[in-house]
Amino acid sequence: MNRLILAVAIAIAAIASIGQAPQATPAPPAAATGPYKVLRTARVGGEGGWDYIYADSAGRRLYIPRRGSPPAPAAAPAPAAASDTKAAAPVVATRLSIYDLDTLELVNEIAGVGGNGTAVDPKSGHGFTSSRAVSMFDTKTMTLIKTIDVAPAAPDGILFDAFNQRVYVFSHPTKDATVIDAKDGSVLGKIDLGGVPEQGVADGNGMLYVVMQDMPGSVTAVDVKTMKAVAHYPFEDKGRCNGLALDVKNHVLFAACGNSGNPPAQPAVPMMVILSATDGKIITSLPLAGGSDGAIFNPSTMEAFSTQGNGTLTVVKEKSPTSFEVEQNLQTMNGARTIAFDSKTNHILTMSQERGPAPTPPPAGGRGGQGPAIPGSFTIVLIGK
Repeated sequence: MNRLILAVAIAIAAIASIGQAPQATPAPPAAATGPYKVLRTARVGGEGGWDYIYADSAGRRLYIPRRGSPPAPAAAPAPAAASDTKAAAPVVATRLSIYDLDTLELVNEIAGVGGNGTAVDPKSGHGFTSSRAVSMFDTKTMTLIKTIDVAPAAPDGILFDAFNQRVYVFSHPTKDATVIDAKDGSVLGKIDLGGVPEQGVADGNGMLYVVMQDMPGSVTAVDVKTMKAVAHYPFEDKGRCNGLALDVKNHVLFAACGNSGNPPAQPAVPMMVILSATDGKIITSLPLAGGSDGAIFNPSTMEAFSTQGNGTLTVVKEKSPTSFEVEQNLQTMNGARTIAFDSKTNHILTMSQERGPAPTPPPAGGRGGQGPAIPGSFTIVLIGK
């Protein structure tokens, strides 16, 4: 009897399924395919923290500052030697790693020069890192020239502007930019930016634009001749913005922001805010594939690029000065959140490192920490068509 009931049930189910639509499969992510791909990954190794990556297209060098182990307290005893129960903690040196931009091979390292980012003046041959204090080095001999005290600023982002050969060092806690003469390293003054600054871009004609991390976010426009902020462009309900790119020809800014909404949406909704550099009018906003930490614009292809910490690269195509679309979301490498652009080859560079399993999230909820970095896994990622 049980076998008969089972057979009847199967037959009824089969008849009921006739004519039903097949189960839908999830749609692929928007713009998942496109012209860009990962051309190469260079597993260059080396331990230590990192933030920005900088490509000197003219000098064919790639600069990555690496932060070393924190200094031990003055009264603390020397690090314990290895024992049967616990290995000695390795000491990681602070240094500026310099790579060949064409081969991605390590060329040299300048010991003691770390910080977050690098900027280079091709005319004077001087480079600078946003460290505490700021380091000034010779790009030809790859040696430290001097350090520059910018206290009480806490250097983070950094930018060189060829308009008047000046370097701008951005500081979160003091909400300003320290202005340095690239020719001799002298401090020329500070610019009040009115917010927490992250990435800056210059138009080469006397204007500087800096994106603010505040919520809501904004862009501060600066006249570099007077070293004064001349406008603030608010983003309404977009914030946690880290990346900024500029189409100089059409005066269009691309601000990569980590969240949207008032109050901010949870989970976060990252967006690219596209606005006029002339008056701050927002043209449109487009979705990003993750939280960004850097953006660039390629004038030869009319595309803006944003790198995200979840290992994605979003490409935004400028079809006209008023029309934009997400062209592609490319998978790169998890943690590859900052970006550099080689204008000679049209290649994009980012970097990250491999990590082990993440620890268990806290019982009360919230986001858990990162897994431990795998030694020797630091990798430079090269992207192009």
